[in-house]
Amino acid sequence: MAFHESQLQAIHHRQGPMMVLAGPGSGKTTVITHRVKYLVEECSVEPGSILVITFTKAAAQEMRQRFEKLTEGRRLPVSFGTFHAVFFAILKRAYRYDASNIARDEQRTAIIRELVDRYQMDVEDEAEFISQILSEISLVKGEMMNLDYYYSKNCSEEMFKKLYQGYEKAMVEKSLLDFDDMLVLCYELFTQRKDILEAWQRKYQYILIDEFQDINRVQYEIVRMLAAPQNNLFIVGDDDQSIYRFRGAKPEIMLGFEKDYPQAKRVLLGINYRSTSNIVDYAGRLIRHNKTRFEKEIRAARGAGRPVTTVGFADAPTETRTIIKEIQDYVQMGYRLSDIAVLYRTSMEPRLLMERLMEYNIPFQMRDALPNIYEHWITQDLLTYIRIAADPLAEKHQAKRADALRIINRPKRYISREALDGQIVSWNQVKSWYRSKDWMVERIEDLEYDLKILKKLAPVAAVNYIRKAIGYDEYLKDYAEYRRMKPEELLELADQIQESASGYKTMDAWLLHMEEYGEQLKQQAQNREVRDQDCVALMTMHSAKGLEFPIVYIMDANERVTPHHKAVLDADLEEERRMFYVAMTRAKDRLHVYYTKERYGKPQERSRFIDEYLYPDSAPPGEFRPGPEVKTKGMLESCRATSQQKTVAKTERPAMQQSAGTKPVWNGKVVR
Repeated sequence: MAFHESQLQAIHHRQGPMMVLAGPGSGKTTVITHRVKYLVEECSVEPGSILVITFTKAAAQEMRQRFEKLTEGRRLPVSFGTFHAVFFAILKRAYRYDASNIARDEQRTAIIRELVDRYQMDVEDEAEFISQILSEISLVKGEMMNLDYYYSKNCSEEMFKKLYQGYEKAMVEKSLLDFDDMLVLCYELFTQRKDILEAWQRKYQYILIDEFQDINRVQYEIVRMLAAPQNNLFIVGDDDQSIYRFRGAKPEIMLGFEKDYPQAKRVLLGINYRSTSNIVDYAGRLIRHNKTRFEKEIRAARGAGRPVTTVGFADAPTETRTIIKEIQDYVQMGYRLSDIAVLYRTSMEPRLLMERLMEYNIPFQMRDALPNIYEHWITQDLLTYIRIAADPLAEKHQAKRADALRIINRPKRYISREALDGQIVSWNQVKSWYRSKDWMVERIEDLEYDLKILKKLAPVAAVNYIRKAIGYDEYLKDYAEYRRMKPEELLELADQIQESASGYKTMDAWLLHMEEYGEQLKQQAQNREVRDQDCVALMTMHSAKGLEFPIVYIMDANERVTPHHKAVLDADLEEERRMFYVAMTRAKDRLHVYYTKERYGKPQERSRFIDEYLYPDSAPPGEFRPGPEVKTKGMLESCRATSQQKTVAKTERPAMQQSAGTKPVWNGKVVR
């Protein structure tokens, strides 16, 4: 196998620290495995003294397999493992821990749920809240933060402190460790027991770390102690692909490596063997807008290929139908469905695309667990209003108590639960309960009136009435403020629900669709780990890291989506840009970047990232100044003849070979 000069420099590195900057598709795994082989065979290094650390079990297994293939199947005692596996092995020796001490997800969830109940916290989506609190606890531990100075994003500082301390106490009482405890305890062990640290330093004299840009503070501090005093620390990564800041990963750690190790050598793997030069060049234009990074020049080993396609559509349905049509065209051209990936910023975006793929019988596989929007508490609130209105009990001025309890104070009407007596609630009895308070009687009468109106409305009109006339949107805004959320997060979800309702004339048809959609999600969950299926890959930008596909679509490339509306600080925006860079560099041959001009009836702006790679000189780094709109005749001449120019009638259940395209609105600089 022929190696580039920079690859050889990294492989043949013998002693001391080295930082390998490995751009996308530059062969970093090959470099790591060949360096291990070089150390063993050419430098006579004892295999048992070499430790290779990865971030995932799959990466560790792949690394081991590739190394064994290089060494003709010899099972040399080189250690390949994740941070958690390596550090837990150390703890097992010191404290006699075993697998029973590792907390399962359901155990951690149960602890927080018990604390939420104990403190009588008012949260609508308990599962989501618990998940976010556990993520925050992990972040505090991984960053070695002082709890007194941590600002929670999900509840008050006082309440987060109670939840954190209660969680830690319960874990100790149950003799359980979470993954972050493995790191923290290992750090404490090494700082307190020099003899144990020295023993492990003698064992592991050569340490290689893959994806170093994803390391957090406590992991780095442990590794530094473990690598001393020889400091044979070989790190491989790309600061431009650091996209796990929410888990504590910071590119600043990699950027500061040479300050921590002034004697460290640096080598750049600057040749991309994966993507065409057009893709590499556009991605390079984008990432150069980041200020906190190593300057590097990445070149493509392949030719120019087809130009990057950047397209703006009138709305999301048009964008989705076009993606469907182009997938069909690619299949007709001889591509497999598994050659195609559709990437998006968050797991809330692909619902419409999934529904259309189901309609056209195009198989797909999701890499992420997708939340079922129809099981969300907002959907259930809206459906409960509609269900009460349609219930025959409504003719008798009655409702099921469980249903009434769900909606009586959404929005706030200040109706007491005590006023709702029995399994069947009589609105007349409730009014009688408040007979001395005219204003309360009026509120209940207003609710009765609203329910009568709802009974007559089609699904989309009913949802809109609940949101605007009844005031449910105002309730969502109040709840968002209480939870320290941006109201847009909840309002956009309500928009999605309303968009879904617009496709159905009756509630029965809409409910049937919800059932079918839920079954598809369950099937996706069962098939998620099945490999080698010929189906379109759907995944978030986060999940796409480390993967590659001949054809990649980036959908919904709009402001407030990517970059996400939560990205306010410069560090947040740079992380979002890195994420978009990762998404772009997953493509080998064809890259399509799509955005919409309207969503949920509201105007949308294309992402600043589009302007940054199309018009790299239009604005200084860090500033967003949209480039010019360009409409060019003949811009589609190089495309497949019928790919985007036919308008085709929709059918109830079209087959895959039927056309799904519609004439899009083409904006911006569009090239193919």
